[in-house]
Amino acid sequence: MKINDKSYLRLAISLVALWLISAVSPAQQVPMYSQYIMNGFLVNPSFAGQEGYTAFNLTVREQWVGLPQAPSTYALSFQTRILKDSYISKATVVRRKLVRPTRGGRVGLGGYVFNDQNGIMRRTGIQAHYAYHIPMGQTSDFNNNLSFGLALTAYQYAIDTDGLIYDYNDPYLNNYDRSVFIPDFNFGVSYSTPRYYVGFAMTNLMRGSVLFTSGSASNMRSELGHYFLTGGFKIRLGGNWDLAPSGYLKMSDMLLESLQADLTTRLFYRDDYWAGVSYRTNDAVIMMIGLKYDRFWFAYAFDFTLTDIRSQSLGSHELTLALKFGESARRYRWINAY
Repeated sequence: MKINDKSYLRLAISLVALWLISAVSPAQQVPMYSQYIMNGFLVNPSFAGQEGYTAFNLTVREQWVGLPQAPSTYALSFQTRILKDSYISKATVVRRKLVRPTRGGRVGLGGYVFNDQNGIMRRTGIQAHYAYHIPMGQTSDFNNNLSFGLALTAYQYAIDTDGLIYDYNDPYLNNYDRSVFIPDFNFGVSYSTPRYYVGFAMTNLMRGSVLFTSGSASNMRSELGHYFLTGGFKIRLGGNWDLAPSGYLKMSDMLLESLQADLTTRLFYRDDYWAGVSYRTNDAVIMMIGLKYDRFWFAYAFDFTLTDIRSQSLGSHELTLALKFGESARRYRWINAY
């Protein structure tokens, strides 16, 4: 199936329209990531297995360092692409082997565990992701993909009073449950080519409720739905240099009150070294660097806070470590056909 540039444009416009129509949200309840590009899978479940790698990724974020009870996030993820056939070698004659390459499959799988601490509120959970990738065009199974993803998420909301100075007669902290368990679903769709990508995702489809109880009384509130629009493209500068601008638009059920955008540009040398700068509206300027060594990816980001809180903190730090296996279908030679 071949699609032209007009189809690309129509697809991008449709995704933007979907985001604008679907967006229906007071404060952001989801973790913040400055290096969303390093692991878009944390934002959009349709990215699971999109690159074709089997990857393990660890993200550690310490926000507003130096501020008491400042937010912190830890996430450990895994993702892979399942192939239709295992890699098969057939012996035809003595001292000669015929190797039949593996055909690319359409299923991506993944999951991650996370812990997000924000003041006295702690959210710890797990997500399981399923993605289906539809090849578009005849270039390669892994190059042009229209992808859909669904994530089952389950997390625990808890109130952590360790080290907190408060009124011990406070009815909310003493009479209500300090821990609740919430299941829900996230959805994502994306389109990617070797030149650019665009994706849309939404969280908390069921608007899982947070319920605190105290005897016959109850205090229930609904989780916010969040909406994410991501996109980026690569510009070949010549030689071994590439420029990669990208954007990340975030919004919740609070509509324009919660609208925030990350605008990022990264400069690559031989795809092994990069440096970049990002601007998060009404929040921070972010400097980032990274490198690739063999199968390992290392990246670091520092947020220069622009709000008044900068006088009370030492900025925010985010470290990402990734281990990726293979650059082609050969890494899956041990997987049986499904």
